[in-house]
Amino acid sequence: MNALPLPRLHRVGRGAPVVLMHCLGVDHHIWRGTVDALREQYELITYDFPGHGASPVPASRYAIEDLSRQLAETLRANGIARAHIAGVSLGGLVAQHFAAHVPEMTDRLVLIDTVASYTPEWRQRLLDRGGEARAKGTAALTEGVLGAWFTAPFIEAGGTEVAYIRRVFAATPAEGYAKACEALIDATCEPFAARIEAPTMVMCGDQDAPIFLSAAQWLHANIKTVSLTWLKPGKHAALLEQPQQFVSALKTHLG
Repeated sequence: MNALPLPRLHRVGRGAPVVLMHCLGVDHHIWRGTVDALREQYELITYDFPGHGASPVPASRYAIEDLSRQLAETLRANGIARAHIAGVSLGGLVAQHFAAHVPEMTDRLVLIDTVASYTPEWRQRLLDRGGEARAKGTAALTEGVLGAWFTAPFIEAGGTEVAYIRRVFAATPAEGYAKACEALIDATCEPFAARIEAPTMVMCGDQDAPIFLSAAQWLHANIKTVSLTWLKPGKHAALLEQPQQFVSALKTHLG
């Protein structure tokens, strides 16, 4: 167990609280479009994972369990007894663990372009990415990330979302990125899926990598009360490429 320091929460809007957790290599600003679209109906709560954005790089390794515990402690410290929980990729793994282990604090659950665990091939890929980041810096990985996260026409069109990913990913500390990769390598949430009681929506870009497409189907088959929504066309950052589809589905699920 690694006791992580509590991050600074960014709270915008009014209404039922919705926690939004980002993916590997970026920060809480990935949700700015979602926050702007929903701030009149919900209180949107975002923060940065360790070694990302304004959160310092931790001295030692941590696990998904530590991030889940950090979230519970952070919500309690800020007087939030219960919230809708949403996460993309890395954030989706934290959301799964949290919903299974702290059901009394979980209202509805949203899992976006995420897995319950990574295959051996992907674990090696994550290990290699962490090593490359340490050796060359995260900027060396940025263009490859763009190709995995957005469709080619979306990248070619440029725009603020592509510019945001290019800028923030390159600025993420190499050690912060590598430690998050290590947390993903060790993550195993399959045993907890049946324990999730919260009404859940699984969302995935229809052109994401095969592992995420398969994971969306697995989560849909193994969580008790669940729906599945495809964002089209979209890859790993479909919530940015198809913001209207994403927000519309989110509002429907959250009610």
